[in-house]
Amino acid sequence: MVKMPLPILYSFRRCPYAMRARLAIAAAGVECELREIVLRDKAAEFLALSPKATVPVMQTPAGQVIDESLDIMLWALGQADPQGWMTPDGAKSDQMMALILRADTEFKPNLDRYKYASRHSEDVSSEARDLAGQFLMHLNDLLAGTGYLFGKHLSLADMAIAPFVRQFANVDRQWFDAQHWPHLLAWLERFLNSAAFLSIMQKYPKWQAGDALTLFPEKAANAP
Repeated sequence: MVKMPLPILYSFRRCPYAMRARLAIAAAGVECELREIVLRDKAAEFLALSPKATVPVMQTPAGQVIDESLDIMLWALGQADPQGWMTPDGAKSDQMMALILRADTEFKPNLDRYKYASRHSEDVSSEARDLAGQFLMHLNDLLAGTGYLFGKHLSLADMAIAPFVRQFANVDRQWFDAQHWPHLLAWLERFLNSAAFLSIMQKYPKWQAGDALTLFPEKAANAP
C-alpha cells in the first residue's frame, strides 16, 4: 500500500500567526510534517515555496500552497472539526469571521505600533495602545457571561485571536493586568494554561533539508 504524502507546515514557534495555524491543525488531528523556520536564516525550500517569505506556509498533499494563517486554519478544520470550532453555539460563521477580520486589520496594526515603540514616537505608541485597548474592551464585553467569544464553548474566533492578545499582554504585563477587563484576563489565562496551547509550544530545532521527519501534532509521532 502506497502511503500518501503528508501536508508540510513551515512554522516558527513564537509567531502568533503560526501559533493559530498549529492550534487548528492539532485540533483537527491532521498529521503533518513540521519544518521549523528561523526567520533570520530562512531555508531556501521555504523561500522557493512562498514569495511572501512569512510563516506559516502549508503545502498540501495535492501540492496546493496556503500562505495565510487563517486559510490554514480553515483548511485544517475542513478536514475535521471534532471540537466544533466552526459551529459555536452563540454565532454564525460570518460573525466569527468578521471579528477575526477586525482583529487582523484593526487590532494587529495597533499592536505592532505599540509593541515596536522604538520605531515610533511616544504619542503614536500611546495612541496605538489606547486604540488596541478599545478592541480588547469589546472582547471583554463579548466574554461576559459566557467565557468565550461566541457562547460557552471555544471557537475559531477564540483560537485565531488569542495568540495576538497574548502578544499584546506581554508588551507590558503589569499595565495589561491592571486594566478593567476581568473577563478578558480570565479568558487569556485559560488559553495560556490550556493543554491545546501548551502542546503546540514545544520547541523544535531549525529545519534543513535532509533532516529526519518531524511529525505534528506530537501525538502523531506515537500513533500506531
